Amino acid sequence: MSANAPLKVVLCWHMHQPQYWDWEGGVYQLPWTYLHAIKDYVDMAAIIEANPAARAVVNFAPILIEQLDDYSRQIKGYLTDNSPLRDPLLTALATSALPSDRGQHASLIKACLRANRERLIDRFIPYRQLVELAECILDSAAGIRYVSQQFLFDLLTWYHLAWMGETVRRKDARIQALMAKGNGYSLHDRRLLLEIIGDQVATVIPRYRKLAESGQVELSVTPYAHPIVPLLLDIKSTHEAMPGAPLPMITDYPGGEARARWHIERGIQVFEEHFGHKPVGCWPSEGSLSEATVELLGEHGFQWAATGEMVLRNSLNKAGINDIGCIHRAYQLKEAPLNCFFRDDGLSDLIGFTYSSWHGDDAVNNLVGHLENIANACHDAEGNRVVSIILDGENAWEYYPENAFHFLTALYKRLGEHPGLELTTFRAVTDAKLPTFRLPNLVAGSWVYGTFSTWIGSGDKNRGWDLLTEAKKVFDRVVATGKLSPERLDQVEQQLAVCEGSDWFWWFGDYNSAESVRDFDRLYRLHLSRLYTLLGVEPPDSLSQIISHGGSVDPANGGVMRRGQE
Repeated sequence: MSANAPLKVVLCWHMHQPQYWDWEGGVYQLPWTYLHAIKDYVDMAAIIEANPAARAVVNFAPILIEQLDDYSRQIKGYLTDNSPLRDPLLTALATSALPSDRGQHASLIKACLRANRERLIDRFIPYRQLVELAECILDSAAGIRYVSQQFLFDLLTWYHLAWMGETVRRKDARIQALMAKGNGYSLHDRRLLLEIIGDQVATVIPRYRKLAESGQVELSVTPYAHPIVPLLLDIKSTHEAMPGAPLPMITDYPGGEARARWHIERGIQVFEEHFGHKPVGCWPSEGSLSEATVELLGEHGFQWAATGEMVLRNSLNKAGINDIGCIHRAYQLKEAPLNCFFRDDGLSDLIGFTYSSWHGDDAVNNLVGHLENIANACHDAEGNRVVSIILDGENAWEYYPENAFHFLTALYKRLGEHPGLELTTFRAVTDAKLPTFRLPNLVAGSWVYGTFSTWIGSGDKNRGWDLLTEAKKVFDRVVATGKLSPERLDQVEQQLAVCEGSDWFWWFGDYNSAESVRDFDRLYRLHLSRLYTLLGVEPPDSLSQIISHGGSVDPANGGVMRRGQE
């Protein structure tokens, strides 16, 4: 290791969920926002809080922030004045009596099986036994008629106990008492569990705001509803990294630049309302960048943005630059003031996909060894070296023992104490005004393969874009009449934004489970239908047709294919 300036290391965790709210049914269609809140968002904050030397960048999608706020309000309202809950699982957990409909019972059972088998189900014997019984019930045509209310209540209780954050499980005596009880959960027990869930959800935003104020965390943002901004700006930018890829019938997304600006501006607004300051950094949705996107982010005052390593390599290859020495540094595109950081794909993917099966200390030792090798290899770039480790802050951890508590605790400790490594943030690197490498061009792409193939370029994904574009044309026509009130205009703009989110296109394709694709396909079409309804136009028949059927079920994760680590 060099005895001079330490190698700067940035850990960037991205938190996002799409809009699960279904206005037509008046409920959240999927529970992942509050489940990730009580398991991952609180654990990630608590582990940093426990280690003063820890530093990290935490990126929030604004549409997630709004859902967290809504969940906090609705749970509090239910517990204080019995106002209705708007999530089916939470409603079932807290009710005194479930409906007698056997179809609803089967749906509840299936919902409570959607958890990682090894880490969340088999870890807890009472939960595992309930799941085994549930599987037998579902396998039998007549089994569901013998299901008791108490069985469903116990299954619902254990489902939420299993999803509870490890830091909460270790410290909250109420959770420990509920787990020790094992079965026979009463209404009082279940309302207590709901109270704990509400408490945890309510702490998420204040905890990260406090960590930001202390300097341990830099908070950054994504455009409002998590759209692929380069595609809004120019659909044909797909071809920069994927020449010849099939495109939707459209040649350009109508009014795409105005929509991109709307997402960026609304995202900044939501971020400021909840965190009390303006963000200086942006992890653009899925790390999607293009030259036009860099320019747009700079116009809105961002000082840094980040994307995937393959975007850098594609850009260097296009420029004919074969060797720049150490690639671990800050970059700038031409004369743009914005600093660009590129994800170390190898190290990020080790955390996201490999280390979950390792002992925590071995995994940390391995990662530190890689960082030491980078420091030695980049010794000529002394003082100007930064390694960017960027991934999803939610989905990887359920594959780790005890929600990665041991791995993350050891990781922050080792990196914080290492004399040759400096845990830092992108803002700190940018503020230090280190020399940057000037890129003559940027090939448009994302963190996934350096392309946009996950969101466009295949039949199902392109069909999704065509449906969105048809809705956008109707939006433009109705808005141009000037007949919408300011309140209704804000509603339709926000609903359009939800439809422009990237997640719908991610899930279309046969590499995802049929069950997950079904859920997201249906929800996407519901969102588009609501947009038409808000515009006063009858939704087209095309929205009654399934877009994508998906592929096989992943039995290791209860039918939920593992969402890619960002």
